[in-house]
Amino acid sequence: MSQPESIDDYYARIRAATDDEGRLPVAAEEMPGWDIFPFEIDSLRVKPLQPLADAEPDRRGEDPAQCHCTGPERPDDGTLVWSNDRWRLTVIVDTGLPIAVSLGPKQHMDLPTMPADWAAEFGQLTAVISAAIESLPSVGRAQLAKYGDGGAHLHVWFFGRPARMLQLRGSPLLDWEENLPRMPLEVLQANAKPIGDALVAAYGGEVGRLG
Repeated sequence: MSQPESIDDYYARIRAATDDEGRLPVAAEEMPGWDIFPFEIDSLRVKPLQPLADAEPDRRGEDPAQCHCTGPERPDDGTLVWSNDRWRLTVIVDTGLPIAVSLGPKQHMDLPTMPADWAAEFGQLTAVISAAIESLPSVGRAQLAKYGDGGAHLHVWFFGRPARMLQLRGSPLLDWEENLPRMPLEVLQANAKPIGDALVAAYGGEVGRLG
């Protein structure tokens, strides 16, 4: 095959693997079969495959003039972990994990449109944030996620996988997270403070008003 596959060919190949109701089989030898998968396979079934959309929908902020980054600086509501003149790190409040934070640039961009100097900074910040998360006593590993289907402004999420809770390892972490009790804000703020301190030590800027 000399050319990249079209979405129509891809979809047709996937559709051919469905049953009479348009459902794919549960992949028992893949993620659902892992010992860390949070659900019992026998009670699962995959939703029917929907047809292709006519086009990808616009995301929030696709027009830079309509993006939240062009408005006034958001007030510090107790969720700001760290910021400088280019970047902002905030704690995610609605989580059951020991820590979840979101990093984004103050200038409008997405990952594919990020200038080279910003990309270099992004890589360095990612390393510092990840190391600071993994230094927390309640965290075993740091995980990262970038989706970008809802908003056109870059935001990368960092999640702290709870230490010694081996069922929560790997990509099922967020499936588990949805069912965990929510973390108290003051605990999240206390867990976020060392991350802000590490960023100030490495790159300057200011820590937020956590608590």
